[in-house]
Amino acid sequence: MTGADAVRWDTTGTDEAAEVPFGPDHPVRVVLADDQALLRAGLATILGAQPDIEVVGQAGDGAEAVALARSLRPDVVCMDVQMPGVDGLEATRRITADPDVTAGVLVLTTFNRDDYLLESLRAGAAGFLLKNSRPEQLADAVRAVAAGDALLSPEVTRAVIARAVVGEGSAAGGSGPAARRAPGAPSVPGLTERKLEVLRLVARGLSNDEIAAELVLGRATVKTHVSNVLTKLGLRDRVQAVVYAFENGLTD
Repeated sequence: MTGADAVRWDTTGTDEAAEVPFGPDHPVRVVLADDQALLRAGLATILGAQPDIEVVGQAGDGAEAVALARSLRPDVVCMDVQMPGVDGLEATRRITADPDVTAGVLVLTTFNRDDYLLESLRAGAAGFLLKNSRPEQLADAVRAVAAGDALLSPEVTRAVIARAVVGEGSAAGGSGPAARRAPGAPSVPGLTERKLEVLRLVARGLSNDEIAAELVLGRATVKTHVSNVLTKLGLRDRVQAVVYAFENGLTD
């Protein structure tokens, strides 16, 4: 996704919200939350070099991140998971639960160390990115979250969520995601085969365009299917759909 694809909502001087493209005149506003000042400075340098992204605040812990999200009204909060005091998990929960805060949360993870990643997604994070990702990947991730998209990398998202869900199933005496379902319970009640197919592809980390190509459907049709799946299952976004699919044994 590029800066031209992302949008923001601007209500200045109007009675209704108007869709305004992100760009140099309307940059994506970002708050960085990490307890390591040097890392925050590096992230700020990378994002600050982008003409369509502006770092408006930095936080050293989760409590400060929540406060800045409320006072600065950023479009995106880049959140570390492990911080002293209020950690990234609790901060994510507070930010996404606040009706007056519209920022999407992008979790930055070291992959092998963060045990709370699945809970971060459940708490409402729009996605996550490895801290050793390339600078352009970070910028693209910020743009995607700002546009309201869930950042679901097939190679990372599936591996981390699968590992977490399998671990929970094993701890409960089961052998994986399927162990979390009651015996004989329908996997996805109320979904047609087509919508179930779309859900499985979402769980693989495919974008709407990729799903459209896979199923030979129009992008608008896929978008409608995804929206209907989320509504039917009572899910907030694609991230929750991925978690749901893994927990209910709907993935390959």
